[in-house]
Amino acid sequence: MCSSDLEVLSKIQEGGEVTGTVKNLTEYGAFVDLGGIDGLLHVSDLSYGSISHPSAVVRVGEQITVKVLKFDREKERISLGLKQMHPDPWGDIDARYSRGGRVLGRVVSVTDYGAFVELEPGVEGLIHISEMTWSRRMKHPAKVVKVGDPVEAVVLEVKPKDRRISLGIKQLEADPWTTVADRYSVGSVVEGRVRKLADFGAFVEIEEGIDGLVHVSDMSWTAHVKHPSEVVKKGQQVQAVILHIDAANRRLSLGIKQLQPDAWETFFRTHQIGDVVKGRVCRAAAFGVFVELLPGVEGLCHRTEIARENKRRQPKQEPSQEEPPLPIGQELDFKVIKMNEAQKRIGLSLRSVADEGERNRLEDYKRQAAAATSTVGDAIKHHKSDEKK
Repeated sequence: MCSSDLEVLSKIQEGGEVTGTVKNLTEYGAFVDLGGIDGLLHVSDLSYGSISHPSAVVRVGEQITVKVLKFDREKERISLGLKQMHPDPWGDIDARYSRGGRVLGRVVSVTDYGAFVELEPGVEGLIHISEMTWSRRMKHPAKVVKVGDPVEAVVLEVKPKDRRISLGIKQLEADPWTTVADRYSVGSVVEGRVRKLADFGAFVEIEEGIDGLVHVSDMSWTAHVKHPSEVVKKGQQVQAVILHIDAANRRLSLGIKQLQPDAWETFFRTHQIGDVVKGRVCRAAAFGVFVELLPGVEGLCHRTEIARENKRRQPKQEPSQEEPPLPIGQELDFKVIKMNEAQKRIGLSLRSVADEGERNRLEDYKRQAAAATSTVGDAIKHHKSDEKK
């Protein structure tokens, strides 16, 4: 080692400042010539902000003043720092950024989960994808911002120890849930796009940031819907009725079946016990047959309520092979003998219709016989009157 190198080394002290010339750049930092002795300026010590390559801060041949961070005299290794020449901007970050405040910055990078915004040299904040829009439709932050864009944002959280600032841009506009009750009311009809399907229902976006759930139980009055895909498809435009609004918990209950009147309710409102109705035998059970009275509305005609003459005659068979007491698909008149709206049960009788028909025929016969007797009596009286004359 020459005397000039020793002289340079004698002037270098940890914590001191030295001036040198950038000699060359690598992926991990820059080598600085301090006058015959090189020092390493690591990429992490170039700036308080995040940089991908040393060339973003320094260039070869540039003269810079740096701070000596570590000096190993035996190995002649010198670690240098450029950012340490300035106060750490995160030291008093709380004094400059407060929760709820509005800030201006520039987008410096975009990732799958959000965008980083430079608020000042060395200070960046993250706008998470979930804080970009009230809508849940956005798939990538690049749909909203790109590198170099100037943006205004709201400070959501400051963590000086973690050197993190959380930002949001959707907060620049009012949360649509805070006024949802002013724009919608229970019972009103809305239209939206099916955004997502789940086992228990379909989520419908009726406006940006406002999703409502159509539960499978509210998709059809009559059909037993096992999965929402049986009724709606993702991306489909649908109409629905608002059933419940819970703005505090950001929940909106919707119903599709409520767009149409309940067929069961219609039947119970327009019929009563004793009415004779027409129905189609749609399926059989061991205890009788089910009869379709309206689309989706069925009543039960028990075996004991089927007249003997209507029952099929069949040879003795195994129970599993027994034919239904009435032909499937046959249309007949039935009398309503039981009604339970709460349990949606309707009891029917075919025998009562037959018995009533028999009684009516008997009454008709009696009336006709009485009329005939009266006519004969009148004729005899008229004949006797003529003889007296």
